[in-house]
Amino acid sequence: MEPGLQLDVADGVATVVIHNPAKRNAMTTAMWRELPGLLDGSAADPAVRVLVLTGAGDTFCAGADIGSLQQSAGESQGLAVEAEEALAAFPKPTLASVRGYCVGGGSQLAAACDLRFAAEGSSFGVTPAKLGIVYPATSTRRLTELVGPATAKYLLFSGELIDDERALRTGLVDELLPGEALDERVAAFTRVLASRSLLTQAAAKEFANGPAGPERVAHWAAQARGSGDTAEGVAAFLERRAPRFTWSG
Repeated sequence: MEPGLQLDVADGVATVVIHNPAKRNAMTTAMWRELPGLLDGSAADPAVRVLVLTGAGDTFCAGADIGSLQQSAGESQGLAVEAEEALAAFPKPTLASVRGYCVGGGSQLAAACDLRFAAEGSSFGVTPAKLGIVYPATSTRRLTELVGPATAKYLLFSGELIDDERALRTGLVDELLPGEALDERVAAFTRVLASRSLLTQAAAKEFANGPAGPERVAHWAAQARGSGDTAEGVAAFLERRAPRFTWSG
Protein backbone atom coordinates (compact mmCIF):
# COMPACT_ATOMS: atom_id res chain seq x y z
CA MET A 1 0.00 0.00 0.00
CA GLU A 2 1.24 3.46 -0.89
CA PRO A 3 1.93 5.98 1.89
CA GLY A 4 -1.17 7.94 2.78
CA LEU A 5 -3.86 8.75 5.31
CA GLN A 6 -6.65 6.28 5.99
CA LEU A 7 -10.02 7.42 7.33
CA ASP A 8 -12.61 5.26 9.08
CA VAL A 9 -15.84 6.47 10.71
CA ALA A 10 -17.72 4.30 13.19
CA ASP A 11 -20.00 5.05 16.14
CA GLY A 12 -19.43 8.80 15.95
CA VAL A 13 -15.62 8.52 15.87
CA ALA A 14 -13.49 9.38 12.85
CA THR A 15 -10.11 7.63 12.99
CA VAL A 16 -7.30 8.96 10.81
CA VAL A 17 -4.38 6.55 10.44
CA ILE A 18 -0.97 7.79 9.29
CA HIS A 19 0.24 4.99 7.01
CA ASN A 20 3.84 4.89 5.85
CA PRO A 21 5.25 1.93 7.79
CA ALA A 22 8.35 1.57 5.64
CA LYS A 23 9.48 4.95 7.03
CA ARG A 24 7.98 4.73 10.53
CA ASN A 25 4.90 6.60 9.30
CA ALA A 26 6.85 9.68 8.26
CA MET A 27 4.64 12.31 6.63
CA THR A 28 5.26 12.88 2.93
CA THR A 29 4.49 16.17 1.20
CA ALA A 30 1.39 14.57 -0.31
CA MET A 31 0.20 13.44 3.13
CA TRP A 32 0.66 16.92 4.61
CA ARG A 33 -1.32 18.30 1.67
CA GLU A 34 -4.08 15.70 2.08
CA LEU A 35 -4.80 16.20 5.79
CA PRO A 36 -6.65 19.56 5.80
CA GLY A 37 -9.21 18.41 3.22
CA LEU A 38 -9.77 15.17 5.06
CA LEU A 39 -10.34 17.13 8.28
CA ASP A 40 -12.76 19.49 6.53
CA GLY A 41 -14.85 16.54 5.40
CA SER A 42 -14.97 15.06 8.90
CA ALA A 43 -15.81 18.43 10.44
CA ALA A 44 -18.79 18.78 8.11
CA ASP A 45 -20.00 15.21 8.69
CA PRO A 46 -22.77 15.21 11.35
CA ALA A 47 -22.03 11.54 12.02
CA VAL A 48 -18.58 12.50 13.34
CA ARG A 49 -18.43 13.72 16.94
CA VAL A 50 -14.81 12.89 17.83
CA LEU A 51 -11.59 12.49 15.81
CA VAL A 52 -8.70 10.16 16.67
CA LEU A 53 -5.29 10.50 15.01
CA THR A 54 -2.96 7.50 15.17
CA GLY A 55 -0.26 5.67 13.25
CA ALA A 56 -0.24 2.32 11.53
CA GLY A 57 1.41 -0.51 13.45
CA ASP A 58 3.68 0.25 16.38
CA THR A 59 4.71 3.82 15.49
CA PHE A 60 2.73 7.05 15.62
CA CYS A 61 4.82 9.22 13.29
CA ALA A 62 8.58 9.63 13.04
CA GLY A 63 8.33 13.10 11.48
CA ALA A 64 8.49 14.47 7.99
CA ASP A 65 9.79 12.28 5.19
CA ILE A 66 13.38 13.47 4.69
CA GLY A 67 13.05 12.81 0.96
CA SER A 68 10.29 15.42 0.84
CA LEU A 69 12.48 17.88 2.72
CA GLN A 70 15.31 17.34 0.26
CA GLN A 71 13.01 18.10 -2.65
CA SER A 72 11.40 21.21 -1.16
CA ALA A 73 11.94 21.99 2.49
CA GLY A 74 10.06 25.29 2.31
CA GLU A 75 6.97 23.80 0.69
CA SER A 76 6.94 20.83 3.04
CA GLN A 77 7.16 23.02 6.15
CA GLY A 78 4.41 25.32 4.88
CA LEU A 79 2.14 22.36 4.21
CA ALA A 80 2.97 20.92 7.65
CA VAL A 81 1.92 24.17 9.32
CA GLU A 82 -1.32 24.25 7.32
CA ALA A 83 -2.07 20.67 8.36
CA GLU A 84 -1.23 21.39 11.99
CA GLU A 85 -3.43 24.50 12.05
CA ALA A 86 -6.30 22.60 10.41
CA LEU A 87 -6.03 19.94 13.11
CA ALA A 88 -5.90 22.51 15.91
CA ALA A 89 -8.94 24.29 14.45
CA PHE A 90 -11.01 21.10 14.07
CA PRO A 91 -14.28 22.04 15.80
CA LYS A 92 -14.80 18.72 17.59
CA PRO A 93 -12.68 16.93 20.20
CA THR A 94 -9.46 15.41 18.87
CA LEU A 95 -7.26 12.76 20.47
CA ALA A 96 -3.84 11.48 19.44
CA SER A 97 -3.36 7.77 20.17
CA VAL A 98 0.42 7.30 20.31
CA ARG A 99 2.59 4.20 20.12
CA GLY A 100 6.32 4.14 19.61
CA TYR A 101 7.98 7.15 18.06
CA CYS A 102 6.21 10.52 18.10
CA VAL A 103 8.95 12.73 16.71
CA GLY A 104 9.32 15.92 14.69
CA GLY A 105 6.22 16.36 12.57
CA GLY A 106 4.60 13.60 14.61
CA SER A 107 4.95 15.66 17.78
CA GLN A 108 3.75 18.68 15.82
CA LEU A 109 0.52 16.85 14.95
CA ALA A 110 0.08 15.33 18.41
CA ALA A 111 0.46 18.75 20.04
CA ALA A 112 -2.27 20.12 17.76
CA CYS A 113 -4.74 17.55 19.13
CA ASP A 114 -6.80 18.35 22.21
CA LEU A 115 -5.60 15.26 24.11
CA ARG A 116 -2.82 12.70 23.83
CA PHE A 117 -3.00 9.12 25.15
CA ALA A 118 0.19 7.07 24.81
CA ALA A 119 1.38 3.51 25.22
CA GLU A 120 4.17 2.81 27.66
CA GLY A 121 7.53 2.80 25.90
CA SER A 122 6.65 5.64 23.53
CA SER A 123 9.29 8.28 22.75
CA PHE A 124 8.80 11.94 21.96
CA GLY A 125 11.00 14.58 20.38
CA VAL A 126 11.04 17.82 18.43
CA THR A 127 14.10 17.62 16.21
CA PRO A 128 14.57 20.68 13.92
CA ALA A 129 17.89 21.50 15.64
CA LYS A 130 19.30 18.27 14.19
CA LEU A 131 18.47 19.47 10.67
CA GLY A 132 19.11 23.21 10.92
CA ILE A 133 15.41 23.98 10.44
CA VAL A 134 13.69 26.96 12.04
CA TYR A 135 10.66 25.51 13.81
CA PRO A 136 7.49 27.46 12.88
CA ALA A 137 6.45 30.24 15.25
CA THR A 138 2.91 28.91 15.64
CA SER A 139 4.19 25.40 16.39
CA THR A 140 6.68 26.76 18.92
CA ARG A 141 3.97 28.72 20.72
CA ARG A 142 1.62 25.74 20.79
CA LEU A 143 4.35 23.48 22.21
CA THR A 144 5.27 26.11 24.81
CA GLU A 145 1.66 26.52 25.92
CA LEU A 146 1.37 22.75 26.26
CA VAL A 147 4.54 21.86 28.17
CA GLY A 148 5.84 25.21 29.45
CA PRO A 149 8.83 27.30 28.32
CA ALA A 150 11.56 25.22 29.99
CA THR A 151 10.50 21.88 28.50
CA ALA A 152 9.81 23.45 25.10
CA LYS A 153 13.31 24.92 25.06
CA TYR A 154 14.82 21.61 26.16
CA LEU A 155 13.10 19.80 23.30
CA LEU A 156 13.80 22.46 20.67
CA PHE A 157 17.37 23.32 21.69
CA SER A 158 18.58 19.72 22.01
CA GLY A 159 16.45 17.72 19.61
CA GLU A 160 16.77 14.90 22.14
CA LEU A 161 14.02 12.35 22.67
CA ILE A 162 12.23 12.09 26.01
CA ASP A 163 10.63 8.97 27.42
CA ASP A 164 7.00 8.29 28.21
CA GLU A 165 7.25 9.18 31.91
CA ARG A 166 8.79 12.57 31.24
CA ALA A 167 6.22 13.26 28.53
CA LEU A 168 3.46 12.50 31.06
CA ARG A 169 5.09 14.60 33.79
CA THR A 170 5.54 17.64 31.54
CA GLY A 171 2.03 17.56 30.07
CA LEU A 172 2.93 16.38 26.59
CA VAL A 173 0.89 13.24 27.34
CA ASP A 174 -2.43 13.18 29.22
CA GLU A 175 -2.67 9.44 29.92
CA LEU A 176 0.00 6.74 29.80
CA LEU A 177 -1.18 3.15 29.46
CA PRO A 178 0.17 -0.36 28.98
CA GLY A 179 0.43 -1.03 25.27
CA GLU A 180 -2.23 -3.71 25.30
CA ALA A 181 -4.69 -1.36 27.03
CA LEU A 182 -4.28 1.71 24.79
CA ASP A 183 -6.80 0.87 22.07
CA GLU A 184 -9.44 -0.21 24.59
CA ARG A 185 -8.98 2.96 26.66
CA VAL A 186 -9.12 5.22 23.58
CA ALA A 187 -12.29 3.46 22.38
CA ALA A 188 -13.93 3.78 25.79
CA PHE A 189 -13.00 7.42 26.22
CA THR A 190 -14.10 8.42 22.72
CA ARG A 191 -17.46 6.75 23.40
CA VAL A 192 -17.78 9.02 26.42
CA LEU A 193 -16.89 12.09 24.35
CA ALA A 194 -19.32 11.12 21.60
CA SER A 195 -22.13 10.83 24.15
CA ARG A 196 -21.63 14.34 25.53
CA SER A 197 -22.93 17.65 24.23
CA LEU A 198 -20.99 18.71 21.14
CA LEU A 199 -22.29 22.23 21.77
CA THR A 200 -20.54 22.30 25.15
CA GLN A 201 -17.38 20.79 23.69
CA ALA A 202 -17.17 23.15 20.70
CA ALA A 203 -17.66 26.25 22.83
CA ALA A 204 -15.23 25.03 25.50
CA LYS A 205 -12.61 24.25 22.84
CA GLU A 206 -12.86 27.72 21.33
CA PHE A 207 -12.73 29.44 24.72
CA ALA A 208 -9.79 27.31 25.91
CA ASN A 209 -7.78 27.96 22.75
CA GLY A 210 -7.72 31.74 23.15
CA PRO A 211 -9.49 34.89 24.27
CA ALA A 212 -13.10 35.09 23.09
CA GLY A 213 -14.47 38.51 22.15
CA PRO A 214 -17.98 39.61 23.06
CA GLU A 215 -19.32 38.59 19.66
CA ARG A 216 -18.14 34.99 20.13
CA VAL A 217 -19.55 34.82 23.64
CA ALA A 218 -22.85 36.10 22.24
CA HIS A 219 -22.66 33.58 19.40
CA TRP A 220 -22.37 30.63 21.78
CA ALA A 221 -25.07 31.98 24.06
CA ALA A 222 -27.40 32.13 21.06
CA GLN A 223 -26.42 28.60 20.04
CA ALA A 224 -27.22 27.36 23.54
CA ARG A 225 -30.61 29.07 23.57
CA GLY A 226 -31.59 27.62 20.21
CA SER A 227 -30.10 24.15 20.44
CA GLY A 228 -32.32 22.39 22.94
CA ASP A 229 -29.27 20.64 24.40
CA THR A 230 -29.63 22.28 27.81
CA ALA A 231 -33.27 21.32 28.12
CA GLU A 232 -32.48 17.78 27.00
CA GLY A 233 -29.57 17.49 29.43
CA VAL A 234 -31.66 18.64 32.39
CA ALA A 235 -34.58 16.40 31.41
CA ALA A 236 -32.31 13.39 31.03
CA PHE A 237 -30.77 14.04 34.44
CA LEU A 238 -34.15 14.27 36.13
CA GLU A 239 -35.45 11.19 34.31
CA ARG A 240 -32.26 9.22 35.07
CA ARG A 241 -31.57 8.36 31.44
CA ALA A 242 -28.83 9.04 28.91
CA PRO A 243 -29.26 12.40 27.15
CA ARG A 244 -29.84 12.57 23.40
CA PHE A 245 -28.03 15.71 22.33
CA THR A 246 -28.84 16.92 18.81
CA TRP A 247 -26.70 20.04 18.21
CA SER A 248 -24.19 19.30 15.43
CA GLY A 249 -22.78 22.72 14.57
